[in-house]
Formats: sequence, C-alpha cells, structure tokens
Amino acid sequence: MRKAFLPFSKPSITDEDVAAVTAVLRSGWITTGPKNADFERAICAATGAPGAVALCSATAGLHVVLKAMGIGPGDEVITPSMTWVSTPNLIVLSGAKPVFVDVDHDTLMTTADRIEAAITSRTRLIIPVHFAGAPADMAPIRALAARRGIALVEDAAHAIGTGYRGEAVGLRGTAIFSFHPIKNITTGEGGAVTSDDAAFLDRLRRLKFHGLGVDAFDRQTQGRAPQAEVLEPGYKYNLTDMAAALGISQLARLEAMNARRRALVAYYRERLDGIEEIVPLADPPYPHVHSRHLFIVRVCARKAGLDRDAFMRELKARNIGTGLHFKAAHVQKYYTEVMGLRRGMLPDTEWNSDRICSLPLFPDMNEGDVDDVVAAIREVLA
Repeated sequence: MRKAFLPFSKPSITDEDVAAVTAVLRSGWITTGPKNADFERAICAATGAPGAVALCSATAGLHVVLKAMGIGPGDEVITPSMTWVSTPNLIVLSGAKPVFVDVDHDTLMTTADRIEAAITSRTRLIIPVHFAGAPADMAPIRALAARRGIALVEDAAHAIGTGYRGEAVGLRGTAIFSFHPIKNITTGEGGAVTSDDAAFLDRLRRLKFHGLGVDAFDRQTQGRAPQAEVLEPGYKYNLTDMAAALGISQLARLEAMNARRRALVAYYRERLDGIEEIVPLADPPYPHVHSRHLFIVRVCARKAGLDRDAFMRELKARNIGTGLHFKAAHVQKYYTEVMGLRRGMLPDTEWNSDRICSLPLFPDMNEGDVDDVVAAIREVLA
C-alpha cells in the first residue's frame, strides 16, 4: 500500500507561478487591474475567442450570463443532468425552470436529438456540457439552436485546451470556463466567459462589478473614479490581479500540462486493459482534441458485491483518492422533493451516476502513481 495519500487532483504550481503572484503582491495593486486585462487577452489567445471577461468563478459567469440574457420566470433552460449543480441551481434562482436531458451512455455528453425532443415554446436557452475534457458535438447543436431561434451557451468548465473539429472550444459563440483548483489551469478560484458578441461582453463587465459603467478604481490615486456611476444593479464578481497573475502563468504551460495528462491517461488505459469491472468513458467519434481534465471510469462490480461507493472507500483506505463527477442533478434532494423529478427519467444519466468514479489525474503524477492506483484497484476487486 502507498505510504503517502494520492489525491485525485492537485494543482501544478511552479516557482514561476509563485513569482508571478509575489510580484503582484509587491506591486501595491492586488485587486482587479492590469493583470486582469492581460489574463483576458491570454484567454483569447488560447481559445481564439474575440473577447473574454474574467470573473471570480465560472458560477459567477453563468449568473451574469443568465441575467444579461434576461432569463427569468416562465422560461425553460435545457441542460444535461450530468453536470455540476451550479447550473440548475442558478437557473432556479433566476426564476426559470431547468429541463434536464439525457446523455450518451459512454461519453456522458448530450446530443442535438436529445435536446430537440425537450424543446417547448418556453425554451429560451440551451446549455450543453463539454465533459471531462472532451467536446460535445456542437455542429448539430448549433444548427438546431439557430433553426429554432434559441440562445446557446457552452459549459466549458472542463474544456480549456479542448478542440472540436479543428477549432478550440471558446472560439465561437459564448462559452464559460472554470479555473477552480482541480481544473487544467487554476487561478485558485476563478472563471471566464468568452464570446464573439462584444456588446454582450460589455454587459457582463458591467454586471460583474456593481453595474458600474466605467472602471471603479483609478490606479494612480488608488481611489474611486468620480465618473463611475451605476447604470444598472450589478454584482461583485471581479477577479483579483493576484488570481489573474497565476492564471497567466498557468496558461503559458497549458499545452504541456494537457500533454502530460494525455500521456497519463494512455498509460492508465494500458494498465487497466483486461479489468472488465472497470470501464473508462469512451472518446467521441468525431475529430477532437481531448484535454483530459478527468479520467472517469464506471465501476461495474456489483455482481461481486462491490458498488461504486464501497469501491471508493476501499481505495481511500489504501491511500488512493477518488472523485465523483457527478451525482445526477435531477435525483438530488431539492430537485426530487421540490420539483417532483424522479429516477427513471434519464436512464443513461442515472446508470452512469451510480457507477462513475474519477481516478487520480494531474500533471505532477508519474507512471509509478498510476501503477499504485491500478494495483489498489486489483486488490479491491479481488
């Protein structure tokens, strides 16, 4: 058994990252300022997006996006149930109704035909999810949204560095990225919205910081600019320059870190081959670049008396950390008790929700760590 605990995820922080943040701390300007602007430009360079707005979280990004789109009571928003709860939570908090759709059994991403079957006269927005570092099949989803006149926002929280049919996720339309510590790059906490709609991004900038029409602070005086006026009520979702500096430094290593993730997943697949109880997700069949945000397997060992939760407990007892991404939103307590949702509605989502497990994956791992994980898996299954 391993002597040291192996977490399922760990941010890769270098001396250069530390130096970048330290420089901001010593500059005397640590909140939103020039590093935010630099970070937004770096996000655009990485994704090809015409514009970006950095925020304190991807959840904050979704909140201001829903607000800017006027999503509210009487509206419906279509999204997979196989997603983090922030998406349906914010839809509910806006006064709208989340309409959950099923996913492909082996990629855990929804499709245009599943979405189309859920469209009603009240559908205002579609939020497909790029999952675990793989891209959803966006061409038919975009065509559907355009044909039906419905807004489209991509949940790209897992997809920084992901490619779809020769394009980076975020290049076109509107997408929301996360830079939480488990993501492929991190700002500690943080997120960004990319879009090809400049006016929409201007609205998001206003909403993310109190509804002010100009920058709130004058760097020279460290005071409040007299011309800063509220144009509409807004929120407090700005990203600090400390966080942005870390993001800039991390983005410079994105391709190298993603390449390391891909190498580790390839080794995982080689070592897990032949263990029939452990079934990795399938890669999409269309052209793509996988950023390998998560390495998710399905634990199919119930006939041996071992369910997923017991499997995770047994790995933890052997100093192997795991994650769960995700318990389906529609079967969580609020959504069953208050909204009347129930098991049986989304069979592929539910089958996977009961079995999925995220194995350790982060750039600073080595092949010996993978060997330890696989050895522990074999021991648990035995």
